[in-house]
This record gives sequence, structure tokens and C-alpha cells, in this order.
Amino acid sequence: MNRKKQRVVLFTALTVLSAAGVYGCKDFLSAASSPQGTLNAATLTNKTGVEGSLIAAYRTLDCTNSDNGNWGCAASNWVWGSVTSDDAYKGSEASDQPEVTDIELYHWGTANSESYLNVKWRAMYEGVNRANATIRLLKDVQKSNPSALPAAEAKSVEGEALFLRAHYHFEAWEMWGSIPYYRETDTDFRKPAEASDAVIADILKDLDAAIALLPATPWNGQVGRATSWTAKAYKGRVQVYAGQYAAGLATLRDVRASGPYALESSLDRVWTGFKQYENGKETILAFQASVNDGEGDAANSNYGERLNFPHSGSHFGCCGFHQPSQTLVNHYRVDANGLPLALSDPNGYNNADATFTAAVSKNVAVDPRLDWTVGRDGVPYKDWGPHDPSWIRAPGYGGPYSPKKNVHEKASGSEASVGWAPAQQNGVNIHIYRYADLLLLLAEAEVEAGSLENARAIVNQIRQRAAAGVQGPGTDASTISVPINDSRITWAKYQVGQYTAPWTNQQQARDAVREERNLELAMEGHRFFDLRRWKIADQVMNAYLAKEKTRRTYLAAAEPVAARHQLYPIPNIQIQLSKVNGAETLKQNPGW
Repeated sequence: MNRKKQRVVLFTALTVLSAAGVYGCKDFLSAASSPQGTLNAATLTNKTGVEGSLIAAYRTLDCTNSDNGNWGCAASNWVWGSVTSDDAYKGSEASDQPEVTDIELYHWGTANSESYLNVKWRAMYEGVNRANATIRLLKDVQKSNPSALPAAEAKSVEGEALFLRAHYHFEAWEMWGSIPYYRETDTDFRKPAEASDAVIADILKDLDAAIALLPATPWNGQVGRATSWTAKAYKGRVQVYAGQYAAGLATLRDVRASGPYALESSLDRVWTGFKQYENGKETILAFQASVNDGEGDAANSNYGERLNFPHSGSHFGCCGFHQPSQTLVNHYRVDANGLPLALSDPNGYNNADATFTAAVSKNVAVDPRLDWTVGRDGVPYKDWGPHDPSWIRAPGYGGPYSPKKNVHEKASGSEASVGWAPAQQNGVNIHIYRYADLLLLLAEAEVEAGSLENARAIVNQIRQRAAAGVQGPGTDASTISVPINDSRITWAKYQVGQYTAPWTNQQQARDAVREERNLELAMEGHRFFDLRRWKIADQVMNAYLAKEKTRRTYLAAAEPVAARHQLYPIPNIQIQLSKVNGAETLKQNPGW
């Protein structure tokens, strides 16, 4: 991205309504009228303008045309939460996107890392700005034409905007800790950062306000819109992430007992391009990816993931990023009881260095979630045929495996037909928060409360679902997922055991819940943030780097993970832009 363009202040005008904003939220979006003519205060101050402004706020969940200088803005956080963890390598080849290599190697103070960090900062505060613009516009419309929006719709719009404002601030807090908090009444965007605890308090305040305003089901039946349950589930997430376990326990127990969410019957219905399964009962918050919707460049697809497909030997043709690590593959090995080998043999589970092809693994017991997460040679890649060595761009650099969750099924019809490399652009919704994630956060809170048996029951529920359907031969749509004992499975020995013995030790329970999050949510952008909030990132990642540098030699150049990596550095350009009368209002995080 042109560096001069990066110096533009991160808050933009609401001209997005005429382009990306009109296509960002699928069902909600398709029901909205397209603004006509010049967009200004007069043309926006009406029901259509308010609805379009809200759509624009949703659209920023993933990269938009105004902030997509690189892939730091991806809804999945694959750069920030996955490549910096033991889930994945940057992948591809050394010369492509070297900025991500610096991030993977913990060289976060370089100009390369800064370019990605700045895109993430701009994207999050672009979302905040659009949410605040929606609230201001709504109030203007209510003042000038009170009958323009029904009272119930106005409440939903305000609640959704508050929810989105909370989400974008939470994403920024997760990255940087102490950040500025902007409201619709702010006019000077050079505010000093709030302390981390104050940011959490403001996020929870916005979520409580959203819960009070929002309906229990999506307004007007338009799926993809936030509801009171979305906001309440998200509140529990924030509380657990902030270490407020007692409060999070109460919130998440309520959502589990009375909310509308449930686990899908099989994992193939979670990350999928099939329309009949999108926004299913497991979805809490997802970027509503859309293709073949009239946008000429397929810009409303899951742009942030477009690099993360097998390379030129495959149907997709590019680009081979976000490759699963050998350590992640080894995490899916199980012991004789079908339980994680990483728990029963923590010193030996990661010793296997050989590429885990179908020929190697056919007699090795593994958790079936391996093959919903990792593309590996000889194993069906959904319904695209067996994964092949020719699909890997540079195996000596990025390893032999491909990402899989974000890839659409051939039979789903969700591939783009226009745009650059359309085979990489699809309508697979990007899960930002799903019910399995919520359940595991609840299990974590149960452990911290000493309710170990409650936690064990939740983990067993997740594991039971993992056994319900496994990667099948994929010869057609009906054989992508098959029963675990299907005779056509020749590439793996799938096994998922239950924790049958009561958990009596809190650390044992804590380790089991954490490992289950690793297995269930791998490659979804959560892992590094989990390790940091558990205060074990240095321990886990330094051990990972010590092992992996023998497999991927470039990792020998990684910095040891230390206290300063507990937070990402604030982009220096944003610190410079924060100056008032020559004094910086933003202060750099410790160690940077």
C-alpha cells in the first residue's frame, strides 16, 4: 500500500454506502434499497440512509476497499492469532508477504510489521467510526422526522450499532490493551488511551445497552443482524477474556440455558459454502461473505482469507498462505483411549517429523477434527479430490499442509465468478464467534469456579459432536461427511474418546479444556490470544520455536517470546497522528 495513503487519518466519510456498504451483510443487505445520486446530509437523513449506514458498519467486520492495504484486516485474525501461535506458519514462500514473516518471528518493531499493524488499527477504528456515524444519523432522523423509522426498528438499529462498536473496540483491546474509546459524541479523534480495565468496562457498558435495546431474534427476520442473545453471548466472551470468571460464568450459563444456540450436528456444517447451512444454530457472529451478488470484483467475498488456499497445482491456483504447522498436526494424535496424546504424553506427542500423509496415518489413531482443519496429501480435501503435493507452493519453506476451514466445497456453488483469481473468493462466512467457542469459554469459567464436573460435561459434549461426522471420500456432496466407522475411510484411523473419569484436579481440568479449545478452534485466529490471556504464551511458544526451527529453518531467526509480546505495539504513525499541540496523546506499549 502507498505509504502516503497510510498517513490519512483513520476516520473516513460515509461515502461507502454507494459501494461496499450496499453488499456487506447478505440477507439484511438484500432487503435494503440502494441510495441514489450524491450522498450528503440531506440524502442520508432518512430510513434508507440509516439502514445503509448500519450495513456499512457490519461490512467492516472484514477487509473493505478503504482499509485492505494488506491482510492485517482479515476477520479471522489469521495473521495475529494463528501465525503468531503454534497453529500455523505464514506459509507460501519467503519472498511473498515478508511482512507476515516478521510478525511470525516476533519482530514486531520493524517497518514490515508496522504496515500490517496499522491496517488492523485503521480497520478497527473504521468500524468504530461507522457504528458511531450510524447512531448519530439515527438520532438526526428521529429528530427531523420521528415517523421515518418505527420505534422497534430504531431500537434495533441503535442496539446493533452499539454492539458493533463494542466488538471493534474489543478487537483493538485484544491487540493493544490500553486504547482510545470513541463514542458518537466525540469530535476530536486524538483522545488518549484508556487503561485496559476501563476499556473493558466501556465495552461491557455498550453491550449491556445493546442487550436492552435489541430484539431476541434478528430484526425483520434478516439473519446476520445482531440480537440481544448475540450481545449477551459476546458479553460473556469479554468477561472471560478479561479474567472476570465469576461474571462470565453467570452470563454464559444463562446463554446456554435460555439462548437460541446449539452445536451443529457435524463439523461440515460449520465452515461451509452450502447456503442451507450458513448462519445455522452454531453461528453467534460471522462476517457475511457474499459472491456473485452484482459486485464486479467479488469484493464482498471473504477477502481477508483469499491468500489461504492451495497453490497452483490445485483448482484454486494461489496462494498457499496460513499453512498448518507440524505441531498442530501432532496435536490431533490420540492415545489408546481416544484422548489427546498431548496430555497423556506431553514430552513425546510432538516428536513425529514425517509428513502426515494418508499412507503414514492410515493406521495411526487421530482425532477426526484433523481432517476438517488440515489439508494433507492423499486425504480428501472436502469434495475437491485428494490433497496433492503439487498444491504446495514451497514445501521446504511453508511445510506440506494446506488450510481447509475457509475453503468452499466444489458442490456448494459458492465460488466467485468474477474478480482477481475468483477460485479463491467464496461465500464461506467467517466465524468470529461460534457456539463451540462459547461452550469452551463456559467450561473454562466452570474450571476457575471449581465446578470441574460441569466443565468435563461440556468438553465431552464437544467431543461427542466431533465424532458425529468425519471427512468422507467426497465424491459428491453427500459423501463429504460420513460416519466415523465408514468402510470407505482408508486414510486415517479416527477415534474420539470421552473423559470418563471425574476430574478432581483443577490443573488437570484446566489443561483438558485448553487442549480442547486448541483442537476445536485451530486455524480460526484465537490461539495466540488464548495463550496470552492464560499467561503461558512465552512457555508454549518458546518450546514450539525450539522444536519447529528444526523443521522450518527460518524460524531460527525468531525472537524469544517475552513480556513485551503480551501486547502488540501501537503503530507509530497513529502515535504521531495523535499529537495535540505537539504532544502525543497515545503512548507506546511497554517494551516497544
